[in-house]
Amino acid sequence: MFLLKKYWVVAVFLLNVYTVSAQEISFDVQLSNPSKDHLDDGEADVINLQGGQAPYTYYWSQRSILLTNPHANGLREGKEYSITVTDQNGLSATKHFAVAPESINEKINSAITPVVSVVEAIIMGDLFYALGLYDNVIYDDAGKPMLYPNGDRRRVAIPLVAIWLLFGAIFFTLAFRFINFRGVGHAIDLVRGKYDDPNDKGEVSHFQALTTALSGTVGLGNIAGVAVAVSVGGAGATFWLIVAGLFGMASKFIECTLAVKYREIDEHGEVHGGPMYYLSKGLKKRGKGKLGKVLAALFAVLCIGGSFGGGNMFQANQAYSQMSHLFPVLSGHGFWFGVIFAILVGVVIIGGIKSIANVTDKIVPFMVGTYVLFSLIIIFMNINHIGDAFGQIFSGAFSDDALKGGFIGILITGLRRAAFSNEAGVGSAAIAHSASKTDEPVSEGVVALLEPFIDTVVVCTMTALVLIFTGVHINNEGQQGAELTSLAFSQVFPWFKYVLTIAIVLFAFSTMVSWSYYGVKAFTFLFGRTKKVDFTYKALFLIFTVIGSSIGMAAVIDFSDYMILGMAFPNILGIYFMMPEVLKDVKSYFHRIKTGEIKSHEVKPVKVLIKEKLRIKK
Repeated sequence: MFLLKKYWVVAVFLLNVYTVSAQEISFDVQLSNPSKDHLDDGEADVINLQGGQAPYTYYWSQRSILLTNPHANGLREGKEYSITVTDQNGLSATKHFAVAPESINEKINSAITPVVSVVEAIIMGDLFYALGLYDNVIYDDAGKPMLYPNGDRRRVAIPLVAIWLLFGAIFFTLAFRFINFRGVGHAIDLVRGKYDDPNDKGEVSHFQALTTALSGTVGLGNIAGVAVAVSVGGAGATFWLIVAGLFGMASKFIECTLAVKYREIDEHGEVHGGPMYYLSKGLKKRGKGKLGKVLAALFAVLCIGGSFGGGNMFQANQAYSQMSHLFPVLSGHGFWFGVIFAILVGVVIIGGIKSIANVTDKIVPFMVGTYVLFSLIIIFMNINHIGDAFGQIFSGAFSDDALKGGFIGILITGLRRAAFSNEAGVGSAAIAHSASKTDEPVSEGVVALLEPFIDTVVVCTMTALVLIFTGVHINNEGQQGAELTSLAFSQVFPWFKYVLTIAIVLFAFSTMVSWSYYGVKAFTFLFGRTKKVDFTYKALFLIFTVIGSSIGMAAVIDFSDYMILGMAFPNILGIYFMMPEVLKDVKSYFHRIKTGEIKSHEVKPVKVLIKEKLRIKK
């Protein structure tokens, strides 16, 4: 009897232990928003945890948070997250939560976030993985999947937009028999004015159209974008960045040729052109009028959104960020910095393309020249190691690095940065080139193909070499983007951070004035070419300049960047339909050049022109 009671007590004890350990897990999530002035700084803590059996794991949907951490930070206000707490026996409970946005910029940012997620899924979606063509999981040297801190598997994606841009560029290169290489010599002659005719219709010269378009692309993509590519994808990412730039020359050629061919010149001599016009008019000519209208309207909407965000707010925000970092006295005065910046931009853009061109044809050559000069100095200081540097670039292009994403990881890193850098295939530059003084559309297309070469092949390659020579692509001291490039130059020239800051501000300024022109042309295409419509757009543009300097709405800027990349879809699709007529135009143009029907005239060498300008100043 005693023995029976003993077993009964043990059984009851074990049952109690099991009941306690099997008790459902319950907990609360305590939320906080430390600063109303800063985005993405929300915090969450797991509190009042009961039930289950320790130790617990904490799976946050925020990938940067460790599985062992009951505290999460860096959360976007207004965005829904989840936390799953699991005990050692596999018993778990999940809760969904969102940090409440408080300030106006946090509320706007949170409202745009769901839209950004949808757009990102479309534009940056991995079609090849969706079709089951490859495994996008990243594996370590032992063949095990690499994980984020929260336990999710790391994956490398092939963005749809990158494939769309690259496929188009390669296709156009082959279709036009490598015009991106055989047309360079003629492009230089055109920029020098060898074929200029003062009686040609248009508003700006070949050179001014080139610098205006370059001012919209040369800038943070070269200074910060390359640093991102090399720090993430290694030296090998530079190889694919160069390849994308070389093929992208063909895309720039065809879109700018069409821009001049289908432009409209009003009674005041003002030019209206770009993808909006060649998509609507060119496709109508081929019996696809409805498709042309849809693609043109879609492009215009995307262009307007991109001009407010990536072409304006992001530039103003980065300019203020760099200035306040270098001069702490400016911290907290983003609004007034934005007001001053808006006034300066407004003075230029009110004058239209001629005013914009008169500014960009001075700022862009000067700043690109300065940046290239100091890059060359560092390169020549390390000329004995140039072979090793290019060896790293070529061998790294096919390595298994890029955070173990392998060849695909390196390839995509280079392609993405090239797309952001030169915008070939996006169609934005075609708007600037449509204003060129020429009656030969093909001639402007030939001039335009120099852009990706200058922007990506020359400037980006020099930046990459500086990063490699100084070693900061490996030992980056936690720096990213423009700060990493600044660190590289400062190791050789300690004072260069001041020059680079000025360069970033001027590049941001020139990018903004160029994108204001792109945006106003898209805006007037949709709403009419009236002074009221023109003024409305420019007023909105300047308001966004102030907003971009004073508050950083990350989701808005992300959204606008995707809109800029999204412009490539209607643009390249329309170009495919119009390619046969451009092939005929190219054949005719070069035949007339060869036979002398299109006459050239002698131009003074660059050295002579410089001496004459110096003599006039004296």
